[in-house]
Amino acid sequence: MQRSAVAMSPQFRTASVYLMIAALWIWFSDQALNALVSGQAELTFLQSIKGWLFVLATALVLYWMIGRDLRRLEALNQVLRNGHEQSLRVLVSALDIRHKETGDHSERVMRVAVGLAKLAGVRGKSLHDLTFGALLHDIGKLALPDAILLKPGKLDDHEMAHMRLHPQIGHDLLQRVDFLRAAGDIPYGHHERWDGGGYPRGLRGEAIPLQARIFSVVDVWDALITARVYKAAWPETEVLDYLRDVAGSQLDPGLVALFLDNYEDLKALGRPAEVG
Repeated sequence: MQRSAVAMSPQFRTASVYLMIAALWIWFSDQALNALVSGQAELTFLQSIKGWLFVLATALVLYWMIGRDLRRLEALNQVLRNGHEQSLRVLVSALDIRHKETGDHSERVMRVAVGLAKLAGVRGKSLHDLTFGALLHDIGKLALPDAILLKPGKLDDHEMAHMRLHPQIGHDLLQRVDFLRAAGDIPYGHHERWDGGGYPRGLRGEAIPLQARIFSVVDVWDALITARVYKAAWPETEVLDYLRDVAGSQLDPGLVALFLDNYEDLKALGRPAEVG
């Protein structure tokens, strides 16, 4: 059974432990005083009432002080997280510029992926990790030469082998940063396929992390519906038909259905360019 937020709070636990220890102290001290001094039951009772009032008052003060300090720490942590996110957004913008992506590609797919993830029931830290993972999904491409990254035509086998290194490179880069380690599922797994024919590990079905499966649906949609250096944008109806066709082979069929069922709302999050 899930505990309430209050019961799980550090200040509640600390104040509760304090009250339990104080209660034991009052009880044992009363017993000891009654054993040593006879005929003073009324005085002992009054002393106990005074002690309990003091304990309750100090427990409330303790609860308030710990809660206040935790709120201050959370505010400082939020400032730190915002700084991390701003730094990452600058890095990702530079990557998008280098890759000549359309508009704010990484921001756009991140927003839509977060929207789809919420519909799929992702919450809390997992959603936070997904946000960073989506934003940094192509971070491994920093290691690729421009001749491959910006080639307008089809890559040959040698070039494709180099291109397929970027998920592993991206994963390895994120493992070097403590607060990004849990965000590595998307950079590492967004080129895996539902039928097991993807890369770099050839994962199949639900063996592919949920975050990567969610992002793959959004990434394929965005790759088709926007113009790239190597292709024109597809008409929207053709993009949606393609998603239906590859559901169950390339993409998680349940997530494709969820995406299509909520398409207008998700599209609004991405604000894609006008397409034919």
